[in-house]
Amino acid sequence: MHILRFFFLLPLFTFVHSAFAQNKEKPLNFIVIFADDLGYGDLSSFGHPTIQTPNLDQMVVQGQKWTQFYVGASVCTPSRAALLTGRLPVRSGMSSDKYRVLFPNSQNGLPNSEITLAEQLKKANYRTACIGKWHLGHQKKHLPLQNGFDYYFGIPYSNDMDTPQSVYKEKGGYLELINNPDNIQIENFQVPLIQNNTVIERPANQNTITRRYSEETIQFIKNNKSEPFFIYLAHSLPHVPLFASKEALGKSARGLYGDVVEEIDQGIGAIINALKEEGLDKNTLVVFTSDNGPWTLFKTQGGSAGPLYAGKGTTWEGGMRVPTVFWAPERIAPGIITQMGSTMDLFHTFSKIAGIPLPDDRILDSHDLSPLLFEKEKTSREQLFYYRGTQLYAVRYGAYKAHFITQGEYGQFGGKEEHNPPLLYNLNHDPSEQFDIAEAHPEILKKIEAIVSEHKNKMVPGPDQLKDRG
Repeated sequence: MHILRFFFLLPLFTFVHSAFAQNKEKPLNFIVIFADDLGYGDLSSFGHPTIQTPNLDQMVVQGQKWTQFYVGASVCTPSRAALLTGRLPVRSGMSSDKYRVLFPNSQNGLPNSEITLAEQLKKANYRTACIGKWHLGHQKKHLPLQNGFDYYFGIPYSNDMDTPQSVYKEKGGYLELINNPDNIQIENFQVPLIQNNTVIERPANQNTITRRYSEETIQFIKNNKSEPFFIYLAHSLPHVPLFASKEALGKSARGLYGDVVEEIDQGIGAIINALKEEGLDKNTLVVFTSDNGPWTLFKTQGGSAGPLYAGKGTTWEGGMRVPTVFWAPERIAPGIITQMGSTMDLFHTFSKIAGIPLPDDRILDSHDLSPLLFEKEKTSREQLFYYRGTQLYAVRYGAYKAHFITQGEYGQFGGKEEHNPPLLYNLNHDPSEQFDIAEAHPEILKKIEAIVSEHKNKMVPGPDQLKDRG
């Protein structure tokens, strides 16, 4: 009976391996879809009771749902730097203890010495596009075309920026501006829309921006279907202020926030259909995730962290664990993945799949996820470092997470507090971080403290790129 079962399974085993082998003959295309401020609990496949995301749900069925996937930081700029460089943002100087993100009057951006994922893939002749929010420097020398991308279409920083001071004065400040739906008008947010290196629209029409990002992605696919390509689609939403097209408004039971998320999902469906029409669906790896946790300060205009504690800006799980889906039909092994992964790991993983050697002149914080994607084998990632600015706040080792410092954000979740001994949680048992088990597990704390010591001894922070404004 066991022999018969072996021979029955052999064809399937052979198919899986041969499918992966084809990747080496014809390079996989890569599409990374990065939502802005989308919470862990904001997709129907991750437990939201009213937001409907059927296209992402189908990607989950056909691909992999990662339940313990993390970003490199809990706010926009450092998180994006981490994804594109495969490095903790403290190494590149893209995190700061003075300002948490770049602003329209910031003087710097991602250093030219950093190697982006686009530059890495160009070594294997990939065509590359950045579509959407950049937020790694708005001056020409810092824009995507100067960082390995062949094409750019998007807003260079957050969609709530560039508000004239006269508007702030008239509306009673930032919070009053955002919290009053009557104030959410395109002209109150003078963000530019840039194509390549040229401003083509100001203010950007944010009512149509989600749809246009999806259309630009589809057009790039069609224009570059004969070559391997990498598309970084970084949606500006559901970061506040919330905008949606007239076709999407009022469609969701979750209100405007749900309308925005469902419109993103519709665009993803259109992109998947375009891949199928061009015969590229079996040769493209699509990754969907978010840049950080939900901005809970804005209540119903912000998202949900689901079972996780806190949100954007914090090093609690709600700030740094994000909903993630990998999709590559007949290429990756479908299932629910409970091992750790990070957006930083895309650098190593894509490099491995494309057959590109990793840079040997810098420290990478990126791990190869391809064994788990293709073979369901364990990856090398066993640790995770939670930074706020340049300070290490928490460390995860296996199932355990130790908080050395905790701090809320935006007037929520408490002030800054140092913990000696550290708070300790088993995230497999307690993802909400409710039950401190430090007293019962001194051996785990000892191991984590050794990891911290080794990490800090090797850490060389880069010059602060966020502090200079004016």
